[in-house]
Amino acid sequence: MAPWPELGDAQPNPDKYLEGAAGQQPTAPDKSKETNKNNTEAPVTKIELLPSYSTATLIDEPTEVDDPWNLPTLQDSGIKWSERDTKGKILCFFQGIGRLILLLGFLYFFVCSLDILSSAFQLVGGKMAGQFFSNSSIMSNPLLGLVIGVLVTVLVQSSSTSTSIVVSMVSSSLLTVRAAIPIIMGANIGTSITNTIVALMQVGDRSEFRRAFAGATVHDFFNWLSVLVLLPVEVATHYLEIITQLIVESFHFKNGEDAPDLLKVITKPFTKLIVQLDKKVISQIAMNDEKAKNKSLVKIWCKTFTNKNVTYKENIAKCQHIFVNFHLPDLAVGTILLILSLLVLCGCLIMIVKILGSVLKGQVATVIKKTINTDFPFPFAWLTGYLAILVGAGMTFIVQSSSVFTSALTPLIGIGVITIERAYPLTLGSNIGTTTTAILAALASPGNALRSSLQIALCHFFFNISGILLWYPIPFTRLPIRMAKGLGNISAKYRWFAVFYLIIFFFLIPLTVFGLSLAGWRVLVGVGVPVVFIIILVLCLRLLQSRCPRVLPKKLQNWNFLPLWMRSLKPWDAVVSKFTGCFQMRCCCCCRVCCRACCLLCDCPKCCRCSKCCEDLEEAQEGQDVPVKAPETFDNITISREAQGEVPASDSKTECTAL
Repeated sequence: MAPWPELGDAQPNPDKYLEGAAGQQPTAPDKSKETNKNNTEAPVTKIELLPSYSTATLIDEPTEVDDPWNLPTLQDSGIKWSERDTKGKILCFFQGIGRLILLLGFLYFFVCSLDILSSAFQLVGGKMAGQFFSNSSIMSNPLLGLVIGVLVTVLVQSSSTSTSIVVSMVSSSLLTVRAAIPIIMGANIGTSITNTIVALMQVGDRSEFRRAFAGATVHDFFNWLSVLVLLPVEVATHYLEIITQLIVESFHFKNGEDAPDLLKVITKPFTKLIVQLDKKVISQIAMNDEKAKNKSLVKIWCKTFTNKNVTYKENIAKCQHIFVNFHLPDLAVGTILLILSLLVLCGCLIMIVKILGSVLKGQVATVIKKTINTDFPFPFAWLTGYLAILVGAGMTFIVQSSSVFTSALTPLIGIGVITIERAYPLTLGSNIGTTTTAILAALASPGNALRSSLQIALCHFFFNISGILLWYPIPFTRLPIRMAKGLGNISAKYRWFAVFYLIIFFFLIPLTVFGLSLAGWRVLVGVGVPVVFIIILVLCLRLLQSRCPRVLPKKLQNWNFLPLWMRSLKPWDAVVSKFTGCFQMRCCCCCRVCCRACCLLCDCPKCCRCSKCCEDLEEAQEGQDVPVKAPETFDNITISREAQGEVPASDSKTECTAL
């Protein structure tokens, strides 16, 4: 019985798989018959089957399981530089220059879309954020101040805006420094949502999404863990308030110049043509100014004249942006900008990843990986991470935004240029870099706000330093890396869980704590203590199950005693798939044309990812766990191609890569 009946009359060549027949020449048919007849008289030669062509390896060969966190090998499929002629070298050089220009252009619009996205969030939720701060009496609750800081920063997409509101309230004696510190901690958490949203744009490829989402959420876990430890310590000891007060009183600071704003110099000429906002309105609402509640955040007049007694104000010149003459409500303008900025952000990120994927191949990828991910030689290897922290702080100081730096870092993690272990210290440095710019901005404050703004900026600085001392120096304490990798594995398998994580951790939990806090501390304690107890109990059981399950009763050594929906995401995945299946349909003609054009530009497969056929193809590829290897002699396609003299597909197309 033939092992491959569908191959028909294909005749294998047994000499190809024999050790002794490797160098022999094929003989004529008549001679072979004579040889077979006199086989007993001929001398017997010792032959041996090659192991790689044995039947056992063709049917079942144990394969090693690759670590999904290993960086992919970006192999160069194009022609080597040394093998090109003069015309090919010139063409490849200009193609590299063109790719570099395209990369810088898409990166510019990527940063501009982040700025417009922040403006859109301020238009949609800016006044609501100001109303969160307007009731200063509830700010005395540290937990409530924390969730307000998270919600406000998520709504305005800018920790600088929320921090400036806190500074203005402290300088106006509406808020104490002690009550402002939890809000600053919450702002530190809320600002990390931007790069998590950017990671969602790489959801098309499971491996890239696993690395990108883990690289983005390592920032989230660092902030959450730091708050869980340092907020109770601050409430009990007030160490941040005491240290910063001593520093402010010890040095006699004078008003300086404004902090350098290098990135805004480049992006502002473009973004101010889209929309301009009057951010003072949010601060005025926070300070209970009734007139500000009816004002629009969209700036109409850019030049005004006001006399010394502030009794007369004259509008001189209108602003030059798109929405200046539309007179739309803030919610409508914010919604339009939100949709457009997300579309531009997604498009730019996709093109950046495609261009980087085509450029970072071969020797270029090897050099970059070795430069970024390699440690110093022994005994100075431990200094590499701290140097990465300084690099992250310096880069954030240059671009003036931790969100921009971490969002630009996310696609590099996704395509496999930077490891999670190296991205972690870069992210920690970004946290420090954004506080140094806040310190410089505080030094430029007027005299009445200098002391309070500087103390709050220093509180933010020492909070991040304390978090780094907790979760970085000892390798065992680098829990954010392990937690981010675990979440990355779950999100790569169930990609809807990433959206679920964003909604739960950045919206539902803060809003729930906010509502319970408004109901009173008795309600908050009555609901919060049992929930915290259950979480701690589950974590302890999980730790014992993995480390020493023998100390537990047999029933508690695993989670099988629970219903399936409580211990697995498979039932939930079926529900989500059934729900989203109602909305899945084939691409429209316009979508197909656009996707096909993109695929032709980036040399993608013919299958378009916005169509259902790609999902079916991906599931089919995942289902093939153990591929069956067959020698090329049994491949009818190979035989027909060799018979017709066709060129193999691997040589039919080459791609020019970067120098």
